[in-house]
Amino acid sequence: MAVPRLRDLVRRRPGLVVDDFAGQVRSELALDLPDEDLREDLDDCLDLYEMGSKPRCEEVEYLRLLEDARDRIVWGC
Repeated sequence: MAVPRLRDLVRRRPGLVVDDFAGQVRSELALDLPDEDLREDLDDCLDLYEMGSKPRCEEVEYLRLLEDARDRIVWGC
C-alpha cells in the first residue's frame, strides 16, 4: 500500500480551497445577477460586454459586481 507523501497532500489542498472560494464567490454573484448576464469565466463577462447594452445605472452596477467578484477571487478575500 502506497503511503502519500506530506508534500503531495500539501500541494493538493490549496487548490481545493481556492476552487471552493471561487465557487462561493460565483454563487454569491449569481444571486445578484440574472442567468443570462453571468458566464462561467468572469473575465469573459467583462471582456465580451458591450458598453451601452444596458441602462447606465444597471451597467455601472453590473460591471462593479463583476469586477469586485473577480478581484475577490484573485486576492482570495
